[in-house]
Amino acid sequence: MIPAVVWTSFGQTDTGKVTVKENDVILIEGDIQGTSINVGSDDIVTYEAKDDTIQVKLGKRGIKIMETEDGTSIDIIDLDERDNDRSDKRRKRFRGHWMGVELGLNNLLTSDYNMDYPEESRFMELNTGKSWNFNINFLQYSLGFGTDKVGLVTGLGLEMNNYRFDNSLSIMKEDGFIVADSSYLLDPNVSNIEKSKLHTTYLTLPLLLEFQIPAGRNNHRIHFSAGAIGGVKLWSPTKVVYKDQNGNKEKNKVKGNDYNLSPLRYGVTARIGYRALNVYANLNLTPLFEKNKGPELYPFSIGLILHFFY
Repeated sequence: MIPAVVWTSFGQTDTGKVTVKENDVILIEGDIQGTSINVGSDDIVTYEAKDDTIQVKLGKRGIKIMETEDGTSIDIIDLDERDNDRSDKRRKRFRGHWMGVELGLNNLLTSDYNMDYPEESRFMELNTGKSWNFNINFLQYSLGFGTDKVGLVTGLGLEMNNYRFDNSLSIMKEDGFIVADSSYLLDPNVSNIEKSKLHTTYLTLPLLLEFQIPAGRNNHRIHFSAGAIGGVKLWSPTKVVYKDQNGNKEKNKVKGNDYNLSPLRYGVTARIGYRALNVYANLNLTPLFEKNKGPELYPFSIGLILHFFY
């Protein structure tokens, strides 16, 4: 069967159209700037002529012929590479690294940045291996400096800390000051205290300066950043797990007590990694407790980050 042919005569726009089949189209366009011919609905064959340049594409390959003062040049076009170049251009927008999950360990430093606590603060000594820092960074915004390799990163996150005490004590307020709570040790119904901890949750807001260095194939990069992280306290319960005289496990969780924790705090952070996996170190410059309302101790944490997007 002879396929239907439809011809639209060239008018002022100098455009013609020949329909060969229902889905196969030859489109010819011409104006004072040049001529373009597309064959097939998926641009299987494309011919472009503009000024002193002719470019013919067939599938994923092509030929580019250019007339110059030095003569005629003929180049073979690799459209896969051209598509990659276009993808690279689309990727030029800077995208930082904040969104993800962080898992690390906590501890507390004195004002001169060591863990040798004075006698009156010894009840705050922690079991580092069981004092977990778990963060979920769920919102991110990146601002590039005219490049895709340097920029500012901000967003929002939730920081959750477990401070596992290295002794059988808890904490309480006494005359507005945080002191050791030894009431469980004096309770005749308590035979053994298995663990005692303070839990804190903060809403966090970072401001990071990030640098990225291309490494490896497919535009993979090493990235490192540093900056500040602010926080607003949401809640801070304590929990003591113990066994009674009959060997039954009991839990005593105290909620609704702020324990004089700093309601607002800020600190510094440094991060480095490759693709999705990173390491971080955070140091709070605001003490754990409000000034003159508890031991002067400064939280810090180190750990690993798994980014959602990289």
